[in-house]
Amino acid sequence: MKIGLAIAPETASPLAFVVFRDRLETIMEKVSQLGYHGVELALRDSDEIDVNQVRQALIKYSLEIPVISSGRVFAEGKVWFTHPDKLVRRRAVETVKGLVQLAGEFGSKVNVGRVRGFIGEDETHEIAEERFLECMRNCADLAGELSVEMLIEPVNRYEINYINNVSDALAALDKLARPNVAVMPDVFHMNIEDRSITASLKQAGARVGYVHFADSNRHAPGQGHLNFTEIATVLKEIGYNWYVTAEILPYPDPDTAAKNAIGFIRHCVYG
Repeated sequence: MKIGLAIAPETASPLAFVVFRDRLETIMEKVSQLGYHGVELALRDSDEIDVNQVRQALIKYSLEIPVISSGRVFAEGKVWFTHPDKLVRRRAVETVKGLVQLAGEFGSKVNVGRVRGFIGEDETHEIAEERFLECMRNCADLAGELSVEMLIEPVNRYEINYINNVSDALAALDKLARPNVAVMPDVFHMNIEDRSITASLKQAGARVGYVHFADSNRHAPGQGHLNFTEIATVLKEIGYNWYVTAEILPYPDPDTAAKNAIGFIRHCVYG
């Protein structure tokens, strides 16, 4: 397995769930020196970066972009797939499609977390799901044409009320019926929503497309109570051998958080 770190450009909101929020080349230099293999890019839209500049930085620092994440599309762009306004849903789809096209440039996957939306107070699960499936299929079809895999990330109930655990995500995959969509477990959310992290990972099996690591307090692994050695062992057992990426809060400070994360993850994954 490779180890990644979630980052964002300096234009991101301070509330973005990343360690570093700065010029991407500045971040990449730090991340490379720490020994990470790749960076997950949290973007609001595809116009936020210069493709050629980012590609040159990736080559310079021997890094990859395993995933482009879409949380900021929801949090900052204020658009999502289950929105009752068709025009808002259309903007959400077009924004995510832009990220899909960007992912095609870098050989990346695209995460769909909170941008899938939520179930409104006066709406039913069925109505929200119908909107989500329509938007998601639209994006997944373009992604398939570009050989891009999309990822559904379960998110805990305190942040969103739709697709909260791995079982929910697997059920959504079955309804989507798109071969280029996988589930993206995040152990921070799983600690809240899944009865057993390891059992849910085994349940997902080969449909795990990417994994987020953060401890029970969303700090760097090793700063809370999760058993990452056990989690890493189960990931190996199900044949997962791609990225485990730290999506953590920048505590006590960004540099220390990034250093602590890779040191602990490296020990758990490689022994």
